[in-house]
Amino acid sequence: MFRVGVASLLCVLALCVAPAAAAEVIQAPKFSAEAVLLVDPDGRVIYAKNAENERAPASLVKLMTLYLACEDLDAGRANVEELVSVSRHAASVGRYRMGLRVGEEVPLHVLLEGVAIASANDAATALAERLAGDESTFVARMNDKARELGLTGTRFANPHGLPDAIQRSNARDLAMLTGRLLQDYPMSRPLLGGQTFIYRGRVYARHIPLFSDPGGVQALKTGFTQEAGYNLAVAAWRGGQQFLMIVLGARTRALSFLDAKRLLHYGFVETGLEAPVVKPTPGRRSVRTRRATSIRP
Repeated sequence: MFRVGVASLLCVLALCVAPAAAAEVIQAPKFSAEAVLLVDPDGRVIYAKNAENERAPASLVKLMTLYLACEDLDAGRANVEELVSVSRHAASVGRYRMGLRVGEEVPLHVLLEGVAIASANDAATALAERLAGDESTFVARMNDKARELGLTGTRFANPHGLPDAIQRSNARDLAMLTGRLLQDYPMSRPLLGGQTFIYRGRVYARHIPLFSDPGGVQALKTGFTQEAGYNLAVAAWRGGQQFLMIVLGARTRALSFLDAKRLLHYGFVETGLEAPVVKPTPGRRSVRTRRATSIRP
C-alpha cells in the first residue's frame, strides 16, 4: 500500500514543491521548532517550514544506523541472536549510554533496541563496529547509502549523532530516510514503536506522550544536543494511511511533542480525516478561503 506513497515522496521531496490543490485552507498553528515537515501517504507535502535548511540531526542519525543494520540482517550478513563483543571504543562513547562494558557480549537485537528505544550511543557504536569492522568504515557506508537514497543535503560523521561540525541534514532528507526505512525494512517499525526493553535486569523505557495520544503515532525517533535542540522523526497511521513528520530544533522536549501533535492534527484536517475545530469570533463570521498550494513557509 505505501510503496506508491514513498515513490511519490522521493519525487515530491526532491523538489520540495507540492502540486497545486483545490482545498479549503485551515489556519496552520504556530510551531516553535526551527524546521518542520509533514508528508501525506501520497508523498504530498502538507506543511513545510525551513524543510531544506541545514541542521544538526542529533540522534536522528541513528535512523541510518538502523537502516544499514536492517539491510545486513535482511541480506543474512548479521543475525539478531548473535553476540556482539563490545570494544573499548564503543564502551567509552559519551552520554546517553546503556553502560555497555568492555569485552561484554551483547545480543545484536539488544543493540538494536538500545539504538531505537534508549537512543544509546554506546549501542550504536558497537552495532556499527560489528557491521563494518570499525566506526569510520561504517560512516563511509552511511554516506554512500545517503547518496544512493538521494539525501543530497545530508553528511554523516558518526553512527550515533553526537555533535560534529561535518554532520548535517535537513527535514526533507530525514523524512525521506524515515519513509525508506519503514518501507524497505518493516522490521524497523516495531523497533521505532517500542517503548521498553530489558537488559541485565534493568528496564530501559522512554516516555513519549505521542504514543498514547489518538494521533496514531506508531514509530518515532527522538534526538537532542545543545546544538541541535529537540528533534523528532515520526510516522503516524490514520485510516490505514501513513504520514511522515519531522520536527527539528524545538526549544524543549515538551514543545517538540506539542509541535508534533498540532502538526498531525493539522494534517489530518487538511486531508479530510478529521473535521476542523472552528472557533467563531464574536460578532464576526468565519471566512474560509481556497488554498493554491500545500506548502507554507
